[in-house]
Parts: sequence; structure tokens; C-alpha cells
Amino acid sequence: MTLPNSLAPLGMAAFAALLAAPVAAQQVVPAQSEIAFVSRQMGVPVEGRFRKWEAQIAFDPRKPEAGRVSFTIDMGSASFGSAETDSEVPKAAWFHVERFPKASFQSTAIKAAGAGRYEVAGKLTLKGLSRDLVVPVTLAQAGAQGTASGQFALKRLDFKIGEGEWADTSMVANDVNVRFKLALSGLASP
Repeated sequence: MTLPNSLAPLGMAAFAALLAAPVAAQQVVPAQSEIAFVSRQMGVPVEGRFRKWEAQIAFDPRKPEAGRVSFTIDMGSASFGSAETDSEVPKAAWFHVERFPKASFQSTAIKAAGAGRYEVAGKLTLKGLSRDLVVPVTLAQAGAQGTASGQFALKRLDFKIGEGEWADTSMVANDVNVRFKLALSGLASP
């Protein structure tokens, strides 16, 4: 069907608006989600997790490049399951929670990387320092429900985590492995 010339601009505007329509936001199901990390102290793995965080996710598997992801993590909610460690990490040498209570991640680009896999590029800001980061994500989907999971490594000293005597990587390794599992509702069908 051809639109009359007088209506063609309206048809093009409607088509452009449809293409530019925002991607619907998903809801994270906190009870089925987690953000955890593993570091090594004197060669022994030490696991922890963040108990408080928020995520805003707007993603359509059919249009990953239009998606947006952002996280805010309450650094005071880090838990290692040890009262001694839990009381130490908020201090200035580690997370300096009093001055930097939140960490954040904001996506700048999302691209498909194969069936159910994506690369989310963005900025991680931790302890007042920002670094570029690419996070590999695997999306398992069943209808409008899904699970986004993945892991990535970061260098703690890039963010001045473990300053002073704790900067010695023979005591606490520089590499920290971060892993996440996010239960999502409201996904578009692939």
C-alpha cells in the first residue's frame, strides 16, 4: 500500500518512532539473583557477596544494541561470612565505605556474541575510580523469564582496594573474580 504524498512524512515519522522506541525494562528477581566475588588470600580462595544492590536493565534480545544496563552496589553490604573480615573491608584501606558508599556500572554498548551470549561494555566506578570494562553475559530464556549470568576479572589495585600493607599481592592476590546470576522477568521473546 502506498501512502498519498501528503501522508508520506507522517508514515516515515511513525516508522522512525517505532524504530527508536525504548526497549522495555526488565525486573530483577532479587531472591533468585546474586553478585558474588572470589579473591585469594595467601593462595586460599576467599568468597564474598554483596547483599544490597540495585539494577536497571532494559534489554531486548532482538535488539541488543538498544539495551541499557546499570548497577549500583552498596559497598557496605559486602559479606564474607567472617565477622573479622566483614568489619575490616569497610575501612579506608579497602572499600573506604564512609567516603565511597556506592560502586556503579553503566553500560555504554551491548552487542551480540553468538547464541544467547552478549558483551556488555561500560564503565565501572569503584572507590572513586572509573575503568572501562567488557562483561560477557549468557542469557538463558524461557518465554518472558530468563537468567543472565557471567563472570569477569578485575584488578583490585586498579581501584586502590587494599592499600598500604595490603597492596602486597603475595598476601592478597590482585585478581578478583566477580560472578553474577540475575533472574529476570519481562524479557521479549527472542
